[in-house]
Amino acid sequence: MNLLLDTHFLLWTVLDSHRLDEFPWLDAYRPWGVSPVSFLEIQFLAEVGRLEVEQPAFAQAVASDPRFVVDEAPLVALVEKALPLSWTRDPFDRILAAHSEARRVPLCSLDRRIRASHRLLVKELRT
Repeated sequence: MNLLLDTHFLLWTVLDSHRLDEFPWLDAYRPWGVSPVSFLEIQFLAEVGRLEVEQPAFAQAVASDPRFVVDEAPLVALVEKALPLSWTRDPFDRILAAHSEARRVPLCSLDRRIRASHRLLVKELRT
């Protein structure tokens, strides 16, 4: 695992979104790490009508795709790393940033708050 994808990048890669055209360097980081918390965030987005995704089929498709590594970091480690991340109140952003820190891999995210506050960003997205 060379980087951890945030939930948006995960969705874009699985759905082969045209948004990926803006990030030609992304393939160089394969296999991409995926946090299981992204599957929960995707479920929340589906429940509020922002996505149409079938779980657990989506998570199973990602887990069986060789482009991805679903990284099951220990919850205790994630919570320990997430506790001091007071720069966000979004629980998914907080856990994804903590996952990146716990594994010492850069996070691939376009979120402005993450990019302004998280110290481990993929170099192509550092501002």
